[in-house]
Amino acid sequence: MSNQTTVSEFLLLGFSDVRELQILYFVVFLVIYLVALIGNLLIITAIALDHHLHTPMYFFLVNLSILDLSSISVTIPKSMANSLMNTRYISYSGCITQVFLLIVFISADYALLTVMAYDRHIAICQPLHYERVMNRRACVQMAASAWISGILYSALHTGSTFVISFCGGNVDQFFCEIPQLLKLACSDSDHSETGAIVFSACLALSCFVFIIVSYIHIFKAVLRIPSEQGRRKAFSTCLPHLTVVSLFIFTGTVAYLKPTSISASGLDLLVGALYSVVPPMMNPIIYSMRNREVKGSLSKLIGWRLFSKNKMSIFLH
Repeated sequence: MSNQTTVSEFLLLGFSDVRELQILYFVVFLVIYLVALIGNLLIITAIALDHHLHTPMYFFLVNLSILDLSSISVTIPKSMANSLMNTRYISYSGCITQVFLLIVFISADYALLTVMAYDRHIAICQPLHYERVMNRRACVQMAASAWISGILYSALHTGSTFVISFCGGNVDQFFCEIPQLLKLACSDSDHSETGAIVFSACLALSCFVFIIVSYIHIFKAVLRIPSEQGRRKAFSTCLPHLTVVSLFIFTGTVAYLKPTSISASGLDLLVGALYSVVPPMMNPIIYSMRNREVKGSLSKLIGWRLFSKNKMSIFLH
C-alpha cells in the first residue's frame, strides 16, 4: 500500500439491531443460501453424470453454476455469521478478499454469459459449422478467458480501491463493495471512481452490445425456420440464457446506476441483496424449469437417488 490506512477493520451494515430480527435474517439467508447451493450442485452433478449433456452449452452452464455458487459464498456466509454472533466486524484483509473474489466471480459470470450468447449464435445461425467452431479446445479456451478476464479485472479495481487511505470504517452494506468503500476515502477519490466507472461501463456495454447483436441474428434465423416445432425448439434453447442475462443486467443496472443522492441504508441493503444474492439463487431454477434436457436429467438423478434409497431400505429390512 502506498498510503497508510487509518483503519484496521470495517463495520458492515446490519439488517437490524433487534436480536430476534437478526435470528430471522439468519434463517432467511440460510434458506436462500441452501437453495442456491443445492440448485447449482444439482445442475453440476446432473450434467457431469449425463453423457448426453456433454456439449458446449452445458459445459458453459457448469462453469456458470460454479461461478454462481462461488459468488454467493463470498457474501452470505460472513453476513450470516455476523448476525448469529451479534457482531458487524470484518477485518481489513477480509474486506480486500471479499471485494476481490466478488468482482472476480461477477465479472467472469458476465463474460461467460457473453460467450454463451456466441455459442447459441453459432448453434442456430451456423449449425453446419457448430462442431468445428465450438470444439472442445475452443470451449476450454473461451471458458478460461472468462475466468482470467475476471481475475485481471478484479485485480485492477481492487488494487485501485485499497491503495487509498480510509478515514472511516462504517460500510453501508452487508458486505464490502467498492462504491461504499470509496465513500470512506480520506482523499478525493472522484478521479479513481470516475475512471473505474468509465472503464467498467465500456466493458459492460461492449459485452451487452455483443449479446444483443447475437440475439438479433438468432431471432432472424429462427423466424426463417419453416416448421413451427423447429422454431419452438430453437427458442427453447435460447430462452433460459436470455432470461438469465436479463436478470443479471437488470440487477446490476439497479445496483450501480442508482442515483448517489439516494443513500438510505435500507435501500442499499435491498439493492446489494438484489444483485449479489438473487441471480445465483435464480439461475439454476431458471435453467431447470426452462430447459427440457436439464429438467429430464435432474428428474433421472433425483429418481435414481430415491430408487437407490428405497432399494437399500428394502434390503436392510
